[in-house]
Amino acid sequence: MPAIYDHEHLVLVEETDGVGHVNNLNYVKWMQDAAIAHATAQGWPPHRHLQLGSGWVVRSHFIEYLRPAFPGERILVRTWLSGFRRITSVRKYKILRPADETLLAVAETNWAYIRYEDHVPCRILPEVIESF
Repeated sequence: MPAIYDHEHLVLVEETDGVGHVNNLNYVKWMQDAAIAHATAQGWPPHRHLQLGSGWVVRSHFIEYLRPAFPGERILVRTWLSGFRRITSVRKYKILRPADETLLAVAETNWAYIRYEDHVPCRILPEVIESF
């Protein structure tokens, strides 16, 4: 099971803004898509969390934009978990353009583990931690 996960994406025209490069909000979507794909690869697809009645919600995002991305480019969202606490985890990201090895952005998301029934934070299940 990969500790570091690479999620590929082809930049779409509809992801651009009036300046012609990717709109900032799409980076957040790519981060979420990569996190879900990584969790799924580790055996934790969204439906498994729904069955358990607990799972992840975002507490905060940090993104530092370094270079723009443009339609038609293939990008790579590299992600990994940098650690777990009792009810939280920090996931880190590097967003790259593999064609020229350019680093486009660095980012992280602080996730909280909650019970879906009442939306209250709860201890991360040991089997979730062990999967990563």
